[in-house]
Amino acid sequence: MESTQGSGQHGYIHRKDDYLKRLRRIEGQARGLQRMVEEEQYCIDILTQVSAMTKALQSVALGLLEEHMSHCVVQAAAAGGPEADEKVREASEAIARLVRS
Repeated sequence: MESTQGSGQHGYIHRKDDYLKRLRRIEGQARGLQRMVEEEQYCIDILTQVSAMTKALQSVALGLLEEHMSHCVVQAAAAGGPEADEKVREASEAIARLVRS
């Protein structure tokens, strides 16, 4: 996976603990889904949990995107030049990936 990083801290860093907590919760949901399949639980119940996990991941993704836009893109736009164009392109591609998922 390619990563384009600027200098300095990333925009989400002030909420890092919140993101880690949410991701650990999602990790627990994934283990719960595995257990549900192992125990051959009702498919609709499993699908309900898949939906909940998908929503949780989308929430993290949207939060990170908002952080990127309000921090990285805004800083790059203020500086101008090719970095600004690059940050806008990155954000556009991230939005496109989220819409397709």
